[in-house]
Amino acid sequence: MTRLKVDGMTCNHCRAAVKDALESVVGVKTATVDLEGGFAEVEGSAGAEALIAAVQEEGYQAAVTPD
Repeated sequence: MTRLKVDGMTCNHCRAAVKDALESVVGVKTATVDLEGGFAEVEGSAGAEALIAAVQEEGYQAAVTPD
């Protein structure tokens, strides 16, 4: 599992946009996004760089966090 810190989410629309972006990355099985906590957890074989790029394309900042 990859855990990302996501900055810039302010509402459920933001949460949904980040979730959809992550789930569009090849190799992602599931993605969960916690709006209040400001993080996302992704299961699958997708690399962290691809996940971060997908989030950034939606206008948010992301970085891998330690488990």
